[in-house]
Amino acid sequence: MTATPDLGAFQLASPDLLRSAFRRHAAGVAVITARGDLGPVGFTATSLSSVSAEPPMLSFAIGTGASSWPAVATTDHVGVHILGEHQRELAATFARSGADRFGAPTAWREGPEGVPVLDDVLVWLVCRIVARVPAGDHRIVLAEVVLGDPAGTGRPLLYHQGRFSGLRD
Repeated sequence: MTATPDLGAFQLASPDLLRSAFRRHAAGVAVITARGDLGPVGFTATSLSSVSAEPPMLSFAIGTGASSWPAVATTDHVGVHILGEHQRELAATFARSGADRFGAPTAWREGPEGVPVLDDVLVWLVCRIVARVPAGDHRIVLAEVVLGDPAGTGRPLLYHQGRFSGLRD
């Protein structure tokens, strides 16, 4: 029999409670990119999830106040990039507000459907957006995988306790 936790120490639901809880949840790190009216846009996401194998679909969340949201809200296709542990700085650049995300040293090219494709990632995918589902101050984007390349090498980058780190054995 296990000890019962002290339920008197609970916190009421709040943004801080959710942030605190998810700082303890290790998540893979991805960068989502899209073609915007004024050039490429992108952001770091730890909300990437596989949704369906048939058809191949995934999801990610984006805040409606994010600088990338106007492009994601109107585009048909996005790029999804799973980062390797060697890409901590790239993840930080795409997470930083106001950063020149596609300037040097970011290496990228225009890919299929005009989607910006980042170089040297573990996996890149081009996906067709099929739905944008309202979820509080975010949207859950459902996207069908159209094509990609899973041939990158290395170990995945993780986000845990507010920082990017590598996978340990």
